[in-house]
Amino acid sequence: MPSAKEVFEKITQRMTNQPEKFEGIDAVYEFNISGDGGGVWTMDLKSSPKAINEGSSGNANCTINMSSTDFSEMIDGSLNPQMAFMTGKLKVSGDMGLAIKLGSILG
Repeated sequence: MPSAKEVFEKITQRMTNQPEKFEGIDAVYEFNISGDGGGVWTMDLKSSPKAINEGSSGNANCTINMSSTDFSEMIDGSLNPQMAFMTGKLKVSGDMGLAIKLGSILG
């Protein structure tokens, strides 16, 4: 199972290789991933170039909280994001509309 760091490294590569996936999303996301291989990550889609950094920027528009196991399962497609949210495995604070847009970025 990939760690949060490995997942965010892949997303960073996608930012470079498929920038169109990230166009039109003017937001800062914070991911609080608990458990082994977790950590706090900021995905800044407002900056140019867009970037993912370890740690909190303190100015997230949308914050995602979940365990490292659930996060990995959501990324690999074995955990449906909507089901994770409804069962409390995925907690969102801030702009819910931005959370919905994450599906196209993370998938």
